[in-house]
Amino acid sequence: MLQELTIRDFAIIEKMDIDFQPGMTVLTGETGAGKSIVIDALGLLAGGRGSQEFIRKGANKSMLQGLFTLTPDHKLDAMLNELGIEHEEDGLILQRDLYRSGRSVCRVNGILVNLAVLRQIGEKLIDIHGQNEHQELMKADRHIVLLDEYIPSFGSLKKRYLEAFKEYNSLKNALKKREANEKEWAQRLDMLKFQVNEIDEAHLKNGEEEKLSTEKNKLENYQTIRSALMKSYQLLSGETTDTLGQIGGAMEELNNIASYSDKLQTISEGFADAFYALQDAAHEISGELDMMEWDEDRLNAIVQRLELIHQLEHKYGDSISQIINYQQKISKELAEMQKTEDNGEQQKAAVQQALSKAKLLANELSVKRHKAAKKLQKDVHQQLKELFMDKALFEVKFKRIKTELGQNGIDEVEFYIQTNPGEAMGPLAKIASGGELSRIMLALKTIFAQTQGVTSIIFDEVDTGVSGRVAQAIAEKISQIAAHSQVLCITHLPQVAAISDQHYFLAKHTVKGRTETSIQKLNTSARVDELARMLAGTTITKLTLEHAQELLQMSAELKTKRINGR
Repeated sequence: MLQELTIRDFAIIEKMDIDFQPGMTVLTGETGAGKSIVIDALGLLAGGRGSQEFIRKGANKSMLQGLFTLTPDHKLDAMLNELGIEHEEDGLILQRDLYRSGRSVCRVNGILVNLAVLRQIGEKLIDIHGQNEHQELMKADRHIVLLDEYIPSFGSLKKRYLEAFKEYNSLKNALKKREANEKEWAQRLDMLKFQVNEIDEAHLKNGEEEKLSTEKNKLENYQTIRSALMKSYQLLSGETTDTLGQIGGAMEELNNIASYSDKLQTISEGFADAFYALQDAAHEISGELDMMEWDEDRLNAIVQRLELIHQLEHKYGDSISQIINYQQKISKELAEMQKTEDNGEQQKAAVQQALSKAKLLANELSVKRHKAAKKLQKDVHQQLKELFMDKALFEVKFKRIKTELGQNGIDEVEFYIQTNPGEAMGPLAKIASGGELSRIMLALKTIFAQTQGVTSIIFDEVDTGVSGRVAQAIAEKISQIAAHSQVLCITHLPQVAAISDQHYFLAKHTVKGRTETSIQKLNTSARVDELARMLAGTTITKLTLEHAQELLQMSAELKTKRINGR
């Protein structure tokens, strides 16, 4: 769930920090106070499209940050582990900075990610529903996913099907590649054999090129190195110049007077250290001279070896590691091709066998989907009835896909709706509109909230266009959803605001000629005042306040009954 939201220099918001709790939170306030700006901020934090127009006038950038707590069964583990993002259940921090230049910087737990990754993570954390944007519920290609999530213990069967489907596709594509052009296939096979063999024969090792280059450089500069070593040694310990002997004598002289003062002791010790260091250096120079040997054959062998490495790098990669990676890749392709080099009939039989296995699992998926669809239809009708759409009809339509098999088996699924008797049944996204669409969406979201695993669901004025008993029904339905997922709701309906667990009020002020938005968490007394304003507008009477108090009390009783299962 969303635990904390930090907004800096975003639109008319200079600085805002909001703490969220589980359950249902509402944001209310006058039109233009900045409620939708908070939702815009969450949308960008979840990977939505940004613009420098969001940056507050006079600021260089906008900063958005959200702290989310993860449930034990969250679905982000694999993605976060693959990205190397350390995470725990008690915190996942999403941050996005928007700059005037148009640059956008995204981070997850401090790790830089691109916008696509932020969007993938954000979709698992935040589900935003606006007046004209119902995301997954309004996308026909997502209906089959929603139906699958609705079916208990469906994941393992679908996983087995996907594995069989992947195996079938792999075998089928290999066969198609071979049959499409036998000559091209054979040429590819010969080329892979040659390349794998050529790299194998080179016996390349990581780090080899650098070592050889160092040794080559040493051999090519043999005379220069030997001359410098010889001259250095002669200057230190030669017959004509015995620098070490002279320094040794000086060391003895200093040692004789070292006891006369601490300063002289320090000088003597430092001089002795320098003498022994030079003595060690002279010994190492002597050893290096003894070891040095001019080997023209070795130099020629190194030159030839480096030339071979450079030739392979020109063909297969910019470094030995890249060549080895390329060899591993083509070796895998070669192994797959060699399996089918002389067994065309066996290959065809393997494809048919894989197809039969995948079809069997696809049919099993379809049977379970059709059974679950009937139950889903009943559940949706019950939800719509509670939302005063008891005449509406909901249907899960199935079509067999045009290809033999697909990612989801043999089914295409789309939700259809008939809102009024006598009207045509049609696709959900096209038939419903306005208040009807909001109620249908809430009915489906109430059912799917328990299975989708999204931690925070946001409703941005989805209650627009309704009032009276429908408004009350919508309020109760959103509250039901909040029993399974954290809900954040912008509303102008007092019924919705009254049934919330937390209530924030946003207001717009002018400070030093600049418009700013502030936010305040309302206590019970302040909630009564705000509900009265929502009920009556500008003129608030004693009767309005009593009505607001009654609405708050009734909402509390409704929540208590639901918690107690009555």
